[in-house]
Amino acid sequence: MVSIKSKREIELMRKAGEINALAHKAIAEAIKPGVSTLELDLIAERVITSNGATPSFKGYQGYKHTICASINEVVIHGIPNRKHILKKGDIIAIDIGTCYKGYHGDSAMTHSVGEINEDKAKLLEVTERSLYEGLKYAKAGNHLSDISHAIEKFVKQYGYGIVQEFTGHGIGQSLHEEPSIPNYGKAGEGVILKEGMTLAIEPMINLGTAKVRILKDGWTVVTIDKKPSAHFEHTVVITKEGYEILTKLEEDDV
Repeated sequence: MVSIKSKREIELMRKAGEINALAHKAIAEAIKPGVSTLELDLIAERVITSNGATPSFKGYQGYKHTICASINEVVIHGIPNRKHILKKGDIIAIDIGTCYKGYHGDSAMTHSVGEINEDKAKLLEVTERSLYEGLKYAKAGNHLSDISHAIEKFVKQYGYGIVQEFTGHGIGQSLHEEPSIPNYGKAGEGVILKEGMTLAIEPMINLGTAKVRILKDGWTVVTIDKKPSAHFEHTVVITKEGYEILTKLEEDDV
C-alpha cells in the first residue's frame, strides 16, 4: 500500500529535505584531499541537529553514523571512519537521511575529490542525468515502472552496470516505505502514481559490471570488479503538474 501524504505531511517532509540539503551543502564544501569520512559524518550531524532535526540513519538497524560515505568501488553504505582519508582523484557518494518532527528526507550525491579521470567524470554525469531522466515520468497517472524504465534506457546506452539488489523506495514517517523502486524494468507496470505520493528515486550505477557484494561488516556494498560506482538520489512528491524535489534548497531554483 502506497501512502498519500497530506499537505501538512508534505510540508514537514519539505523541511526535512531542506535540512538534508543544508547538510549536503556543508559536506560538499568540506570535501578535499586529506579529509576523513568521519570528519564529514560529524559535519552532517552538526548541521542536522542544529536545525532541529535528527539523523535518520543513526540507529537504523544498528547503524552508528549520520551519513553513508562510499568511496570509488563502494556502491552504497560505506561506513564513516577516521582511517578513510580522501585522496585526489577519488569519487565519494554521500547519502544522508534527515528526520524532522517524525518525517524523513533522503538524498545522495556523488562528488569528485579534486580532478578525476574521464571515466569517473562520465560516470557521475550519466548517473546524475539518469535520475532526472527517470523523474520526467514522475507524474500522476503514469506507472511507477515508467520511472524505472527511463533510468535503465538512458544508462544502457553507455554500457554501465545498473545495480539490481538495491532500489529506491517510498518515504514518509518511515525512512523506507512501499513501494520499492528499481532502476530497471518494463514501462507501464505496477503502481499508478497519484498526487501526494512521496518517493526516493536513487540510481546506483557502476562503471563496470552490475554485480556487487556485501563486505563482512554487513553494510558496505562494493562492486565485484572493483570499478567505481556512483549514486544520486532525491526525495520527491508527486504533484498535479508532475513532481517537486523536496531534498533541495530554494536557492537551487535560481
